[in-house]
Amino acid sequence: QSGLGGCGVYLLAALLWLSLLPLYALDSMPSQSTRSSELTMSLKSTRIPELSEGKWIGARADLKGKGRFPASLLFCGRHICGAVLIDKNWLASAAHCFQRSHKPSNYRILLGYNQLGSPSNYSRQMTVSTLIFHENYNKFYSQGSDIVLLQLHVPVTYNSHILPACFPDNTTNVSLEMACWISGWGLLNEDKFLPAPFHLQDAEVFLMDNKKCEQFFQVPDNTRVQYHAIKDDMMCAGDLINGKSICREDSGGPLTCFLNGTWYMIGLAIWSASCLEPISSPNIFTRVSYFSDWIQNIKKITPPNADPFSTPPEEDAPSLTGWQSRGTVIKPTICIALLSFQVLLWQLIWIRNL
Repeated sequence: QSGLGGCGVYLLAALLWLSLLPLYALDSMPSQSTRSSELTMSLKSTRIPELSEGKWIGARADLKGKGRFPASLLFCGRHICGAVLIDKNWLASAAHCFQRSHKPSNYRILLGYNQLGSPSNYSRQMTVSTLIFHENYNKFYSQGSDIVLLQLHVPVTYNSHILPACFPDNTTNVSLEMACWISGWGLLNEDKFLPAPFHLQDAEVFLMDNKKCEQFFQVPDNTRVQYHAIKDDMMCAGDLINGKSICREDSGGPLTCFLNGTWYMIGLAIWSASCLEPISSPNIFTRVSYFSDWIQNIKKITPPNADPFSTPPEEDAPSLTGWQSRGTVIKPTICIALLSFQVLLWQLIWIRNL
């Protein structure tokens, strides 16, 4: 290992910046991750300034009759996002949920849960074999094509609590101002985590025209290009009157609407403004119908995981005791603490040698 050279100042600044980031990637090199054209893709870190991925407030702990139960996406044993089962082998979620790592083995899927702290006989924990990110994710504009497909090692067995969501094609008509539902296990507000036993929350929201939605995210200087544009692959929904919104760690969860006698998953939560009352702006979702052909094509060209030797053994459905619980989540926290301490020592040594 070499010591600090002429670029030491810049190196220290970069390392200090990294040390202050929350729970960052354990391994930034993609592994078994694929993109639809080249079957590999490197995710970028794309937080929107002054915005967060998913904010939730004013929810109710009830999802009966409002579509399918969402799935919980775990990273090293910790709930970080939502996901949606679309058939026995596949789930959909938001691509930005995977900034921490691109290794499928770091993730687990919880299905059939109502309370994350209290699994039932219907609950299952599934392992992920493949991650497939849309090839245009963040390519042309921020949060564009924010969608990922997760292939399971083994197909899930359906039961009364584990059923796939129907997703619309690009010909499905959805009326503006239609009442739909959001659901997830995210924060109750900016500073309040969902308390144990982590009951699934839901809330009614209303669809909004994209142009009207954009007005909530205009930059102050009208001479500048609008940064938070709502593109065709996105959609908006919210309830500003009653203060209902998605919340942090609800990203990737479903926006479901009742169409022609069937519940459809028409959107995946991706971002909103600050999760502080009063709620003053709608939520932004990936428009699922925009990607229906891509989803069908990926499922068609991707072979099933047929190698029994690469399939991990079945794992019991866990009972989560807190977002910072489980031994697996301690490792990245300790690594960050050690990194911060090491950077501090390097800074002191460098300053002393000035």
